[in-house]
Amino acid sequence: MYSNILVTVAYDEGHDATPSLSVAKTLLSEGGQITLIHVMEPAPVFALNYLPDGWREDLRKAIEADLASLAADFDNVATVVTEGDAAHEVLEHARAQSVDCIVIASHRPGTQSLLLGSTASKVVSRAQCAVHVARRPSTV
Repeated sequence: MYSNILVTVAYDEGHDATPSLSVAKTLLSEGGQITLIHVMEPAPVFALNYLPDGWREDLRKAIEADLASLAADFDNVATVVTEGDAAHEVLEHARAQSVDCIVIASHRPGTQSLLLGSTASKVVSRAQCAVHVARRPSTV
């Protein structure tokens, strides 16, 4: 059981945070803390001129609202929205907050890794705490 769990929440197409949240709930010790984190990746430079003013703030507010909705089912939960490289930000938050377990979903496997998505692969290989990989259910 873990007392300080960090759960990554992605908003890619077809991603559902429910399996990761279920895992975190199962692994959490009594009185423990869960933090939901989403990392907003930078928009491509070429797209910036085509995006409306305030788009980043609107997106952040929408993500914060969704994370709050996901957090409503837990007693001791915090939410974090940050920006940058997903793996780096997750690992840095885990280190800074003395997280003892990261729950991350594996999705979009590609050329960087045959078994895990690239972000999950980086987190698993570099984390200084336990990492639980929640596999996305197969659609086949």
